[in-house]
Amino acid sequence: MRSARSRVRTGLLAGRRAFGLSFVSLVGSVTLFVLSVLSLAFIPLGVGLFTTPWLTDVVRRHADRRRLLAAAWSDISIPVPYRPFPKDLRTGFTGQVERTTLILKDPATWRDLRWLLTDMTAGYVLLVLTFALLLYPLEGLVLAAGLWRVFEDSPYWYGFVPVSSQLTGLAAAALGAVILLVGLWAGKPLLRAHFVLARSSLAPAPGELAQRIDRLTETRHEAVDTAASELRRIERDLHDGAQARLVAMGMNLGTIEALVEKDPAQAKKLLAMARASSAEALTELRDLVRGIHPPVLAERGLGDAVRALALRLPVASEVTVELAGRAGAPVESAAYFAVGEALTNAVKHAGANRIWVDVHHTGGMLRISVTDDGKGGAAIGTGSGLSGIERRLGTFDGVLAVSSPAGGPTMVTMEIPCALS
Repeated sequence: MRSARSRVRTGLLAGRRAFGLSFVSLVGSVTLFVLSVLSLAFIPLGVGLFTTPWLTDVVRRHADRRRLLAAAWSDISIPVPYRPFPKDLRTGFTGQVERTTLILKDPATWRDLRWLLTDMTAGYVLLVLTFALLLYPLEGLVLAAGLWRVFEDSPYWYGFVPVSSQLTGLAAAALGAVILLVGLWAGKPLLRAHFVLARSSLAPAPGELAQRIDRLTETRHEAVDTAASELRRIERDLHDGAQARLVAMGMNLGTIEALVEKDPAQAKKLLAMARASSAEALTELRDLVRGIHPPVLAERGLGDAVRALALRLPVASEVTVELAGRAGAPVESAAYFAVGEALTNAVKHAGANRIWVDVHHTGGMLRISVTDDGKGGAAIGTGSGLSGIERRLGTFDGVLAVSSPAGGPTMVTMEIPCALS
């Protein structure tokens, strides 16, 4: 009985999701495909040089949203193989020409167009079939309830059943019940087939392995640079903070040693100052260690560490954690600081009143989403906090996706391939 109820809930949920996604699949993909083709056609006229980069960004966000849904609803991971733009890209008309040229040379651009065409045809058909198998049986029940009388003079065909009497109306209801059972059983596989079709269009071909290697090499170099910068920061903080206080405390202790017999009162004052300096040095050292690897992360794991981060936020927050074990220490550290950066962005820039954090592990992937009800408009770009998160995740072959329409809400989703122990 419990298995039957679970099957019904799963089928209905798949139908509801397919119904909502079908509008996005048809309207969104058709509109973006037509506009993209027109923009490419207008490149020789010069207009496309300005519209193509913008439209490509919109298409990629549309595809990233489908990637997020594929991972969340069907545990299907679709790679994000877009080539990054050079950091020294020029501005003005020359920059637009360079940007458009790089977009046209990126194979992912043409895969996105192919996916738009597939999504608004075969992908849309799969979505319609998913929820139609749940809605069509209602017509059979209505016919059996008496609607057949409207078609008494000429039979009304429900499927392959000609309905012209109460008996044939009951036959239509029986056929509807069978279709409903099929819909409840096939809903989830049909929705999964939609995302499999999307993956077949969006995923890079095996021949693009060289591009993948270049991307991994780039992220490794960035990781080395980041580590070197972090070491310099730690050295600077130690030199300017705790080390200076400890040196001053040593000098005070030498003075105290000379004054302890000659001027006990002054020696007591210097002892109090030394004690205060030692407390401040200890606090600075603790803050430094917490910035390198928070104790709560080492002792209690990523879930409790993220909860501790959320508790310190000045806005209401809700954290959901579903982890059956612990990831490796480097992965946990990267995920922790990435979540911290995302939360900081939500508080400082989004004007959010509430934040939701979801941490779970499925299909060999650690997936973390940070959602806020702020003003939206967040984007991955040079100099933004999201770019820093992307670089941090890239070290572990991770992926960052951002959905942030104007007016909100904003959802930042992070994925890191890893195993739990």
